[in-house]
Amino acid sequence: CFQISRQRVILITTFAGFLCDKIEPALRQAVYERTAKAIAEDMQGKFPDFQGSRSNLEVCILRYLAEQENFEDFKQYLKFPKDFFQTYIDTRVQSHCLDARVRLERFLYSSLNLLFKKILSAVSLSTQIVKDRKDREEKISLWLDEFCRELTEVISLPRSDLKCIEHREVTDIDILSRVMAEALGDMRDRLVKEFADADMSSFSTQPQMVLAEHFSECWTHCPFCGAVLSVVFHQTQAFLGDTWWRCSPGIDYNTHTLMLAICSSLVARDCKFIFGRGPWISHGSYHNAGPPFSTWTILPDSSMQAYWKWFVSHFRTQLE
Repeated sequence: CFQISRQRVILITTFAGFLCDKIEPALRQAVYERTAKAIAEDMQGKFPDFQGSRSNLEVCILRYLAEQENFEDFKQYLKFPKDFFQTYIDTRVQSHCLDARVRLERFLYSSLNLLFKKILSAVSLSTQIVKDRKDREEKISLWLDEFCRELTEVISLPRSDLKCIEHREVTDIDILSRVMAEALGDMRDRLVKEFADADMSSFSTQPQMVLAEHFSECWTHCPFCGAVLSVVFHQTQAFLGDTWWRCSPGIDYNTHTLMLAICSSLVARDCKFIFGRGPWISHGSYHNAGPPFSTWTILPDSSMQAYWKWFVSHFRTQLE
């Protein structure tokens, strides 16, 4: 009897070890995925930059640029807005998570603890269901069915990956439950040690990508100033090398001075532009220029005029 009991324990221990070997990589991935979302949500709750709409984020970026007074940063933002947008978010996330390294470890531990409890719960529930189903002879197959079903929303553990152990002669479900709890505890301890040395490169989907996806909308550029479609305000055309066309009835001439006006202020003024070899067109009738102008909606708004006037004045030498 002792020999039979010992063999059963070995069989159950082997079964639990195999199952935990399948669970561990799936749990690791789930922890990183959940942590990435948790960090993104935490930053949305604590940083004004990430509270509200995409336009609010753009305002924070413009404020940051003005505070830094770095022309190269402005240049990157105006020429490659999507790249600068991503860099800005990357910097904020790195600072939030890694300046206090323990913060990243705490996020990972919290996710691990939550998911680990759900796995233990799945073990307990599966065990109870099998014990209540006295009509089923293939207990271990039923136990695996219920276990995988309980974990559907927790980790990725396909039932098909466990076909090779579903016919093991494991009959004592209570012992299986206890051995699984012990094996899972050892697995959890290994992951805790591993996460203590984790950094942002450990994430397959990084928190900054979650944030960027949340705020990423259309990146189509305004045909006048290059501002992106999803931002409600426009920017100066001086950076594009445009000069000011002063227009009066019957007279169009170029003063060869940097253009301070922005699209949303030009559409409300008596100024004209020319597209290709076409005729002169009033900014207020820009839709008549055809694509890409006809696909845009530019509303009169002078709220950003002072900002870009400061920009042109402050960086006049670099712009010229």
